[in-house]
Amino acid sequence: MTKARQLEGKVAIVTGAGAGIGRASAILFAREGARVACIDLDADAIAELVAEITAEENSAAAAVADVSNSSDVSRVVADAIKQFEGVDILFNVAGIVPHGKIHETSEDEWDRAMDINAKSVYLFSRAVVPHMLASKGGVILNTASATVLRNVPERACYSATKAAVLALTRSMALDYVRDGIRVNCVCPGTIDTPSLQGRLAAFPDPEEARRNFIARQPMGRFGTTEEIAEAALYLCSDKASFVTGIAFSIDGGFTI
Repeated sequence: MTKARQLEGKVAIVTGAGAGIGRASAILFAREGARVACIDLDADAIAELVAEITAEENSAAAAVADVSNSSDVSRVVADAIKQFEGVDILFNVAGIVPHGKIHETSEDEWDRAMDINAKSVYLFSRAVVPHMLASKGGVILNTASATVLRNVPERACYSATKAAVLALTRSMALDYVRDGIRVNCVCPGTIDTPSLQGRLAAFPDPEEARRNFIARQPMGRFGTTEEIAEAALYLCSDKASFVTGIAFSIDGGFTI
């Protein structure tokens, strides 16, 4: 007997789909039956992603957008809804990780982090909610961070942006619970992504930095993008129909 696919017939929009958690989630959502609109600023990365998804005879489309630009967001959401005839799931993944203490953080760095990490969640949610209201349901999943539950050094700006995501998640969950729209967020710990590899490479001794990062993980390893994608699949599926307003930690014990 063929196993039923968990997102069969659903339409999903995934931001930050060009790499890391967004990429792994787009692939898994498509394998589970969703038609996936893959959003990223890197045109080559999402073209490659869509080619991989369609090669498996699943459905996806690529759209290039600056997730902090309202015109870009309105355009790609409208195009996805037109192409796939609706939207059921929004997974806001796009984000950056600024490093440093507050006195080391420029105003431009602060604004850029807020725009990409927090404002994008507002823009995409604002664009999809009217359609979800019209169809009497939907799922919005945001990406916060384990750093909103346990502080780490030199992540003040990043933690502030992710705290905003957590607060927005809870507010939207409450505002739309009677409309059949569930809103949750995942709080990943340290995940082995291209972004992490780039940050480690910037240290004077990348291998020492890697050992230090792993040393703060109770499980003694980094998480994988596939592990986050599996959690996202659950929260976006009907299996989580009684779940809204939560911060779902996937951190290998980091916030114990």
